[in-house]
Amino acid sequence: QVQLAESGGGLVRAGESLRLSCAASGGTFSRLNVGWFRQAPGKEREFVSAISRTSNAYYAEFAKGRFTISRDNGKKMVYLQMESLKREDTAVYFCAGVSTIITGFIRPASMNDYNYWGQGTQVTVSS
Repeated sequence: QVQLAESGGGLVRAGESLRLSCAASGGTFSRLNVGWFRQAPGKEREFVSAISRTSNAYYAEFAKGRFTISRDNGKKMVYLQMESLKREDTAVYFCAGVSTIITGFIRPASMNDYNYWGQGTQVTVSS
């Protein structure tokens, strides 16, 4: 059983940066595809970014050029570096994972494909 825990959220001003961390425990981390999703008040949860077990990265359109996902298998960590934050980035950010033995990541943006979820970390961007 895999447990995921997010950290790094907080209150920042527009234009500033923030790095979110997702710590994994249990399971085999090297087999874990990991994604980041977010949910703003009154809105549905949406895909932000994902990284495969072989470190292929995927981004939502709004994240391209501003967000960078990475992983450290030795530390069992996945990071989401967010630059040039905007007010509309305000949301609870969730880390999600799915174990796999294949090298591809078929549907990184599909929430239903993930088995494990963290509790979320709040990111608030003020003007």
